[in-house]
Amino acid sequence: MCEFCHKHGEGKKWYLQAQNYSEDLLSDLRRRKFIQDFFLHPEKLNEDLEKVERFRRTPSFVRGVLTPFLVNRQKKVHWGQVVPIEDVERILGFVSSVVRMACLCRQATVGSEQRYCYGVSMVPQEKSQFRQLLEGIDVAYLTGPNTAGLETLSKEQALANFRELEKKGLCHTVWIFNAPFIGGICNCDRSDCGAMRSTITAGFPMMFRAEYVAGVNPDLCNGCRQCMRVCQFGAMGYSIAHEKVVIDPRRCYGCGICRASCTKNAIALNERSAIPLAAGVW
Repeated sequence: MCEFCHKHGEGKKWYLQAQNYSEDLLSDLRRRKFIQDFFLHPEKLNEDLEKVERFRRTPSFVRGVLTPFLVNRQKKVHWGQVVPIEDVERILGFVSSVVRMACLCRQATVGSEQRYCYGVSMVPQEKSQFRQLLEGIDVAYLTGPNTAGLETLSKEQALANFRELEKKGLCHTVWIFNAPFIGGICNCDRSDCGAMRSTITAGFPMMFRAEYVAGVNPDLCNGCRQCMRVCQFGAMGYSIAHEKVVIDPRRCYGCGICRASCTKNAIALNERSAIPLAAGVW
């Protein structure tokens, strides 16, 4: 189990605990202000990315000393964890409100409106404090044709969208706004997602690995390498000698996107805790 499960999930997968989506957590004024500031000032995300890039260029011994402190501080306010489609479906199974909204991260990195984020809460749409909070936030940062605000979706519609985005190679992630409140599920890629770029490219983790690791069944793999084309994390390689794909469990984030492109059902997700090389890597 990851540290978040121990802190916020009573030893179980923390993002599957309904209380972490509870609107009671929004009674905390500091959390409400954080959410408001987060959406009102998208330019701050670019500033943060610039800081991360400058930090990446500092001497390695400086990064080694400061990174644990900075990451621990970040874990208290805003970070995400990768989740496979099975767990997205479980989350949608117990939440009561689902809205699609513009991805603030991509607004900062791409410069246009991209609707890949889904806000979720535990109460019906019309009573959701989180939805009301989002609706009350100025949407001046939006640019493009879809500036009508939040889009209400059924759970079935949302899940269908997630499956379609998975086929396109996007990685599902859950996100907190001041731990342990979970406000949304996003769909990320390495090119446009600031958090993934910070984590993978700059080495400053804002996105953490899933509770799973992917594995290849060599008896089923035909060596087509289609899965390698969609891996966002550089975890997949190819054995010329065996003409099979191999996965490095230490690099795998357990998103399961590779499975969606495998026509032979040769890839499966295993519990991270059961894979010695990956058990302590988050």
